[in-house]
Amino acid sequence: MRPIGFSTGALAYADFRKALRLLSGTDIEVLELSALREAELAPLMASIDTLDLSQFGYVSVHAPSRFCRESERDIVDALLSLSKKGWPIVVHPDAIFEPARWRSLGEMLCVENMDNRKAIGRSAEELKHVFDLLPDASFCFDIGHARQFDSTMTEAYLLLTEFRGRLRQVHVSEVNTCSRHDVMSYASIQAFREVAHLIPAEIPLILETPVTAEGLAAEMDRVREALPVCAAA
Repeated sequence: MRPIGFSTGALAYADFRKALRLLSGTDIEVLELSALREAELAPLMASIDTLDLSQFGYVSVHAPSRFCRESERDIVDALLSLSKKGWPIVVHPDAIFEPARWRSLGEMLCVENMDNRKAIGRSAEELKHVFDLLPDASFCFDIGHARQFDSTMTEAYLLLTEFRGRLRQVHVSEVNTCSRHDVMSYASIQAFREVAHLIPAEIPLILETPVTAEGLAAEMDRVREALPVCAAA
């Protein structure tokens, strides 16, 4: 069975403590701590050593997606301390101003493919240029972004085949035309199944779908339907 968990940002907007309370007592062992907005990083850093994360066998952190160039050094320094815990740091490629600074994170730097809002990092060709600058970085495959960028799933196939050796985790949700994360529809489930065989069974799946505590199990069931473990994986 695939390891499946949630982003704290999907469960509780800008409130990682509330999200952790929602997950407490469940058997979910996969977690992404979201600091998607720059203002969320400092509170997370201040609290990190007080959080009980013992139930989670896999923890990653989503870095801020937008900040000014002058903040980059401090942000990278903060994220480096988290990466030293063995936590992958998910970053949007368009948030990287000085690649040399980010190389300090090594393989714990986890670059995510983008949606239609962004000018880079959407396709395998665009992402290759990013990995050329960050040769040790790993890959966060966002299957919803890939489908929004190319609904035929051809680009999803290319991303997974080109960067399979770097694959660290998968973001799962439906990404609508406004680039917002949503619960998965029948159409997205069927589309995701087309590339499920390219995702190894041990790769953690991080749900970014906005659900309530009552909807956790049902959304996880939809993910299992969308991304079944295949022999070829």
